[in-house]
Amino acid sequence: MEKLKLIIVDDKEENVLSLKALLADIDNLDIWSSTSPNEALRYCWNQDVAIALVDVQMPEINGFEFVSLLQSNPKTWQIMVIMVTAISKEDKFLLKGLHSGAIDYLYKPLNPDITVAKVKSFMQQVYIQRELKRKNEELERSHMELMKAKKEADLARKSKENFLANMSHEIRTPINGITGITTMLRNSPLNEEQSEWLDYLENASQQLLLIINDILDLSKIDSGKMRLDYAKTSFVNIIKELTNLFAYKAEQKGITFEVINDNSLPKQILADSLRLTQILSNLISNGIKFTENGRVTLETKLLKRSKQRVHIQFSVKDTGIGIASNAIDKIFQSFEQGEEGITKRFGGTGLGLAIVKRLVNLHQGQIHAYSELGKGSEFVFQCWFDEEDSEATPKSEKKQYTDLPPLADVHILLAEDNELNSFMVTHMLNTWGITVDTVKNGKEALEKVENITYSLILMDAHMPVMSGFDAIRAIRNDPREHIRKIPIISISASVLQREQQAAYAAGADAVVGKPFDPISLYQIIKTLTHAKTTA
Repeated sequence: MEKLKLIIVDDKEENVLSLKALLADIDNLDIWSSTSPNEALRYCWNQDVAIALVDVQMPEINGFEFVSLLQSNPKTWQIMVIMVTAISKEDKFLLKGLHSGAIDYLYKPLNPDITVAKVKSFMQQVYIQRELKRKNEELERSHMELMKAKKEADLARKSKENFLANMSHEIRTPINGITGITTMLRNSPLNEEQSEWLDYLENASQQLLLIINDILDLSKIDSGKMRLDYAKTSFVNIIKELTNLFAYKAEQKGITFEVINDNSLPKQILADSLRLTQILSNLISNGIKFTENGRVTLETKLLKRSKQRVHIQFSVKDTGIGIASNAIDKIFQSFEQGEEGITKRFGGTGLGLAIVKRLVNLHQGQIHAYSELGKGSEFVFQCWFDEEDSEATPKSEKKQYTDLPPLADVHILLAEDNELNSFMVTHMLNTWGITVDTVKNGKEALEKVENITYSLILMDAHMPVMSGFDAIRAIRNDPREHIRKIPIISISASVLQREQQAAYAAGADAVVGKPFDPISLYQIIKTLTHAKTTA
């Protein structure tokens, strides 16, 4: 235990010696004394004094004045002062001492036991105060370290978001061109072999898009920015879409994909159909990937019905390679797979099950994996849903962009630095009877609108020389109304909400993501230009 300094201040030497002798046997106490108040004040200012025993009646400076001087100095205000007096015990003297800053009184002649007991008691208080001070300083340091760590985490998060935004743009931009050209080729005369090649091309681009979506989804979930969009959902349609998608993939691999439905399941539930389909698609896709022979089975089961809520279990079972028991726990972690050789043999990013786990948590559901090495695996997902009574609106057959009627008198400026995307979008717009001028950056776009009146501008977000955001702001701030009021669609390869909001903040009327749906783009153009069809 640390030693505490105690000072005795009394103008009479015999009193000092008596007190020192009385306190000499107290452990961990370093006693210093003085008959001069001024000398004692200097000592207190320069030393870490914990307790002071101060005589009330002294020449030069009396005890009350001495205590007041200690209290007024930031170096000494914490010293615990005990007044030692031989004068009257009247309340007015006691109050005067307490008001000056003393915490207790000792009366002469001193009672040895009481004096020692009081000093020990105040020593204990000093220890407690100093311990509290240390704890507070530690807490303050911890708080500062946490604030620093939070600041660093925020910077890291922003860096990650910027990286993801750039990566999203750089990857989605060429994918948009590939899918656009694929769509164009679908509407041109093809022989059987060319159609097959096109299937491979389309499948490859979709796989690449799924990978970038997985990375972005994982980031959004981990940052707490993903929200489930609940709507009336046809349970039958989800199962039907999964069957159509994976029966063909399984057949190509020489295995069977089967679906076992519980007939007591509701036809309609309140769910985020996109995310529910994403969970099941990841599980089924994994099952097919890791199964060389046999089958993959999707089984749905109604576990419980409570009022308007249903507890549903989805089970995806395969006869594949299985998972070692010591690897089960880590398969739901990001960038992890069951064994190191899995990636070399089967490929994949190791993100699928990590996203599944997080999406299941967003649904407030549970997921468990059961597996035996060499005999297959089963993933069981359980969740509560609200049951919906009414039928969902039946889906209409999807149109091709070439089926849409031409738009009359529409002249569009396309600002796009990627040649493939520029070619593809121009072709689609021309198919709809739209006249198109193209530029490669925002500066060229501003030059164009100076001389030509456009019905609408399609503005890519990221371009050299001048970005789409800067060009939109310049147009919206133009003093000429016919330029300022031109409808603008921002085309962004980023799926980050922050960037989409930035486009609207700059003045865009709509935001279209890459790769975009041609039908949706057509409808937005028609709405913003108030164009009429020519057929």
